[in-house]
Amino acid sequence: MNNIKQPSVAGTFYSSNKNELLKQIEYFKQVSANDYEYKSRAVIVPHAGLIYSGRLAYDGLKSLKGDLKTLIIFAPSHHARFDNLVLSSYKMWETTLETIELDTDIVEKLNKDFNLQFNDEAFKNEHSAEIELPLIQALFEDIKIVPILVGNADYNNITDIIDYFWNDEKIGFVISSDLSHFYKNEDAIRLDSFTAQLIETNNYKQFKQGQACGILGILGLLKFAENKNYSLIRVSMANSSAVNNDTSSVVGYGSWFLYDDSKNAFLKKFYSEKIIQICKEAVISSLEHRELRINDLAQVFYENGACFVTLTKFENLRGCIGSITAYEPLAEDLIHNAISAAFNDSRFNPVEKDEFEHLDFAISLLSHPQEMNFKDEEDLLSQIVPYKDGIIIEDKGHRAVYLPSVWEQLPDKVSFLNSLKVKAGLPYNHFSETFKAYRYYTEYIK
Repeated sequence: MNNIKQPSVAGTFYSSNKNELLKQIEYFKQVSANDYEYKSRAVIVPHAGLIYSGRLAYDGLKSLKGDLKTLIIFAPSHHARFDNLVLSSYKMWETTLETIELDTDIVEKLNKDFNLQFNDEAFKNEHSAEIELPLIQALFEDIKIVPILVGNADYNNITDIIDYFWNDEKIGFVISSDLSHFYKNEDAIRLDSFTAQLIETNNYKQFKQGQACGILGILGLLKFAENKNYSLIRVSMANSSAVNNDTSSVVGYGSWFLYDDSKNAFLKKFYSEKIIQICKEAVISSLEHRELRINDLAQVFYENGACFVTLTKFENLRGCIGSITAYEPLAEDLIHNAISAAFNDSRFNPVEKDEFEHLDFAISLLSHPQEMNFKDEEDLLSQIVPYKDGIIIEDKGHRAVYLPSVWEQLPDKVSFLNSLKVKAGLPYNHFSETFKAYRYYTEYIK
């Protein structure tokens, strides 16, 4: 293997002056929007010049576990054209902040076991992997890298590599990718928001070319996440207009980290108190006729989410309203449903101010509903799991939903389904060829 690769984009994509570069990275540290407690082993981060996307990339890389020893970096090729994935044959890469060592053992394993070839020429003028290195050097005292350039490749190969090395907890993964390129600001925001939703729901099958320049790396990680029932949590999003004020042609950026469970499980574990606070504040601010102010929310609250808010008073139901599907940011859904449960549930009078101190709040965070396939009602009943499944039914213009908590009152599957039919306005014994059912899960916070 060759010895030291000289920097390709020092002086263009990042400063060639060490003091200036360290000062810039220190600024990213001071203004970092990432205050997540959880630390991950895989992130998606942007790769534009540090002046444009450096803060977002820093935020994403900051989400990595501090004891990692090697980072495998999947980065797209902007200049060279080749098939599959390629490796660098150098033992070290140099940046303005000295050199960083390659993990030659992993490089050799990728070469032999995955048939990845060496292609130093492809790396020669490429920025997509190198731009991450000064940030990595600033965040980690002792870490090695494995840069991999992605050409005309099958993203399943990326999934396979991540899966192969996942059991080694000292290895982390960096997916280097910007989002949309050169749209007008309003169009870019709309497209990048859609891309974010696909990432945050592991929906890799609906991705199209043009949504992200590192799309294959993103798809590879999303498929791995789906296989593991993991999720991607948003760290930050922006575009180039935030720096240069040019809204006529922008580039989008975003950072995410991989969480080893569902997004709703993440919210319950780390943000239960905040979720209850949002709902309580929504109700009391309405009662007091004052402006609702919810500050300092983590970016995960701006991901689309669906919830039900249930109010009880002395253990008796006082209101329950919710959303079946995620159509707006979770923070907004919590606020809207808390207010609706308190004041717009047609079964009850609106909550009065003197009742507030006696109210208990419970929030159910809903997963994305999955349609169930069945040949008849008996088959449907055989698939339903009591106390776990939330069920949505629809037929002939009628629709109804039960939360998993309803199993406490209706533990029998037949009674549960028949009651749900009646709630939908159908006869209890109704069934037809057009009958549809959907299963979803909840995280319950009280």
